[in-house]
Amino acid sequence: MDLSLEMTSAELLQAQAHIWNYIFSFINSMSLKCAVQLGIPDIIKKHGNAMTLSELISALPIHPTKSHCVYRLMRILVHSGFFHRQKLSELDEEEGYVLTDASRLLLKDNPLSARPFLLGMLDPFMTKPWHYFSTWFQNDDPTSCATAHGTTFWDYGYHEPSFSHIFNDAMASDARLVTTVMSDECKGVFDGLESLVDVGGGTGTMAKAIADAFPQVECIVFDLSHVVLDLKGSKNLKYVGGDMFEAIPPADAVLLKIHLLSHE
Repeated sequence: MDLSLEMTSAELLQAQAHIWNYIFSFINSMSLKCAVQLGIPDIIKKHGNAMTLSELISALPIHPTKSHCVYRLMRILVHSGFFHRQKLSELDEEEGYVLTDASRLLLKDNPLSARPFLLGMLDPFMTKPWHYFSTWFQNDDPTSCATAHGTTFWDYGYHEPSFSHIFNDAMASDARLVTTVMSDECKGVFDGLESLVDVGGGTGTMAKAIADAFPQVECIVFDLSHVVLDLKGSKNLKYVGGDMFEAIPPADAVLLKIHLLSHE
């Protein structure tokens, strides 16, 4: 039976639109990555007020032949809520671009900037395994990362310091934001704790913040040996190298901040 014959034209178009929405959703994230790499949020902030399209084009580090494409890029980003358009003045009909809360969180000088996280998660190494997802389901590789790259995520990071740096910056970026909220809203969670181990704590951004905010808690950053090798602790913070699948240092509480990534 031809199922399409049982659907109205409106239902067919709605179904097609739903499929298209998922097919092309990557355009949103890649357009945002492009904007961050070109420095668009920082350029608009530096301008100080609503920035016209022509002003933005003049300030961007792009080839002149690509100038006409900037409007399309900004149109996507306005639609996605990363920029707003507003009139330059009450007497002027011309509009310019301004930042939103989301794009302010992507500024380089924002202490809680999500920029490193965005660039880390959209790095080609991180996105390539998704192209091999169906292949992974049909073989016995442990992860889609192994299928795509022929190595594990952690081994790649060990042998490629540049990527390891990108990934650690991404994790630290996310941890700073989460810790800020946690310290303000979840103080009661730490009442009575004398020790805490941050499993997979990376360079220790989250544990450092907890150690500073709650000096009565002895904090341990536990990660792979090469990650914590040259890192130095403080009065109530120390780094321990090891494999969490083998053993975890004992503590009153275990902190495990999880990201659902393609390699896991």
